[in-house]
Amino acid sequence: MRMLLRGAATLAAVVMAASLTSGATAQSGTGKTAKTVRTVTAAQIPPGVTAGVAVFDRQTGKFTEQVNESAQFRSASVVKLLLALDFLLGRAPDYTIPAPDRARLESMLRGSDDDAANYYWSTYGGSAIIERMKGLSELGLRDTAVPPADYPGFWGYTAISARDTVAIYRYILDKAPAPVRTFIMDNLRRSTRCSASDRFDQHFGIAGSFDRPWAVKQGWSGSYAKGTCGPPTLSSGTRAEPAAPAPRAAADVNLSLPALHTTGTVGADDRAIVAVLTLHQAGTSYGKAYTDIGRLTRSLNVPGAKRPAGTWFGTWSEFVNVRSGPTTRSDRMTQLPAGVEVLVSCQIRGEEVSLPPYTNEWWAYLPQYGGYMSNIYISSPDNQLPNVPVCGQ
Repeated sequence: MRMLLRGAATLAAVVMAASLTSGATAQSGTGKTAKTVRTVTAAQIPPGVTAGVAVFDRQTGKFTEQVNESAQFRSASVVKLLLALDFLLGRAPDYTIPAPDRARLESMLRGSDDDAANYYWSTYGGSAIIERMKGLSELGLRDTAVPPADYPGFWGYTAISARDTVAIYRYILDKAPAPVRTFIMDNLRRSTRCSASDRFDQHFGIAGSFDRPWAVKQGWSGSYAKGTCGPPTLSSGTRAEPAAPAPRAAADVNLSLPALHTTGTVGADDRAIVAVLTLHQAGTSYGKAYTDIGRLTRSLNVPGAKRPAGTWFGTWSEFVNVRSGPTTRSDRMTQLPAGVEVLVSCQIRGEEVSLPPYTNEWWAYLPQYGGYMSNIYISSPDNQLPNVPVCGQ
């Protein structure tokens, strides 16, 4: 029954909130005891999540958050920053980019296109790319490592840490040649909501927690369900990135648990650099991981960040539509990851939606999607959401 589902979801949200405010013990992303332990921090790590976190304030030159910042995680698509850097630095001294490469790089940086990453990995030496980046003294990578010998072709199995991720952004922003910096950051600012390869909604974490300006490079890897992002004319993928068989042997870096990472800059003039790398329990849905990394990111002390107005609610059911207007006849803009938490800024009466034995004429406006969803799919006991204003009033 819908009421029971909603009540359970509401109770779960209350329990989660209580657990977050009590503080959580940080865990290592390596499968081993981390060398760096959690210090005094605002970071609230949801139960069952393993996290490495670093937030750097470029204005003061200091970290505002560090949680297991040296712990190694498989990079997933965050490594695409290094693939782009390696190629662009190789275009010196004029840094001109041939048209085919421009198209590939834009798709890789904006939409996290795996085919483009495969091209650069196979064309420019695979693990040799990582070794070249590690050898760049100005970059200063300390924890980054090539994929395990058993997986030489899997660029997403490159090891990376939160502090190395911050170092990559610091290099791009402060030390890289201007054409390289401009190209990479302009594309990260144009991150598309739907990934190019597998139709996953990639505006979680930083992109879902803060108002623009931000620039992001996200990463995900694991046995998540099919991607549902985008209108119905777009195809959906069947995997998270990158595809890989089950690990054949134990490794220092966990290669089996679902991973979800959010990295980038936040605020005017790219004031804060944020790196949140996470692992989730086996069987975790994409929507649950999406929600957990969002809660963690929102808990961080991020200088210069603008937080959107509204109230966060849980959702239930699968393939919930976000539409351009409060009717089922309005264009479908995208579908939500199953069970994801959403920000609601206001609500409005619209078409009555029926899910026997329940009906609901109220629709929630989701500012970060720019569209509406029926309140019938929001985890609240009442048709009209409490403490949420009516749109236009």
